[in-house]
Amino acid sequence: MTTLKTNAIEPEGATTDLTIGLPGQNVVIGGSGGIKANTFKDAGGNTLWTSNGSGVLSSVSGFGGAQVLISSQTASDSASLSFTSGIDSTYGEYIFKFYNINPATDRIDFSFQVNAAGGSGFNETMTTTFFRTFMNEADGNNAGMAYQDTFEQAQGTAYQFLTYDQGNAADECAAGELHLFNPSSTTYAKHFYSRISYAHYSEHHMESYVAGYIDTTTAIDEISFKMASGNFDGKIKMYGVK
Repeated sequence: MTTLKTNAIEPEGATTDLTIGLPGQNVVIGGSGGIKANTFKDAGGNTLWTSNGSGVLSSVSGFGGAQVLISSQTASDSASLSFTSGIDSTYGEYIFKFYNINPATDRIDFSFQVNAAGGSGFNETMTTTFFRTFMNEADGNNAGMAYQDTFEQAQGTAYQFLTYDQGNAADECAAGELHLFNPSSTTYAKHFYSRISYAHYSEHHMESYVAGYIDTTTAIDEISFKMASGNFDGKIKMYGVK
C-alpha cells in the first residue's frame, strides 16, 4: 500500500470545487473520528443541518416535519423560566418539552402564561379545559379519569395549570410537552394543548391533558412557566416545527 503525503490539494483550473473519487466510487476518509464538520451542505450549497459541536443539531432542512431546537433553559431552584425570544413567524408550531420538572413545594401545580407582542405581565386572556387520568401505586383498583373543572378558565387571565397537586419527591417529577400553534398570527386566536406525566403527592401516577386557546389576534412572542407557588428544578426545551 502506498502512502501519499502532502500539505495541500487544490482543484485544477478555475473551479473552486475539489472532487475526490470517480463516479460510482465510494470515498472513505479513515480515522477513528470519521468525517467531522459542524455544517453539512448538499451539492447545491444548501445547508442540511448544523451542529453546535456538542451533538445538538439546528437549522435542520430536508426532513419533512423536522423539529428544530431553538433554545434550552434549566431551572435550578428557580421561580420561573421564560422564553422571551425565538417565538416568531419562522414556524407555525412551537413545542415546549419538559424534563424532570420537580417542585420545591409539595402538592403544587406547574403552569404557564404568555405575552402578546409589546405586552407584559403574562396575563393574556384564555379559555381552557383540563382532565386527568390516575392510578395508585398500591393498585387497589384506585384508578380512573376525571375532569378538573376548578383548573379550567373561561376568558381568564391567570397562569394555566398543567399538572394537578404534583408531589415534590424525587420520583414525583413531571415530563411532557406543550404545543403552541401559529403564535405569530394577527388574524386568529392561538390554540394550544399539553400532555404531561407526573406523580400526585398521594402516590398516584397521573397524566394531565390541557387544551385551549389564547383569545387574542395579536402575535404571541413570549411564554413563561412556573409553579403556582415556590421554586422548581428541571429543563425546558423550545422547538420549532418546520
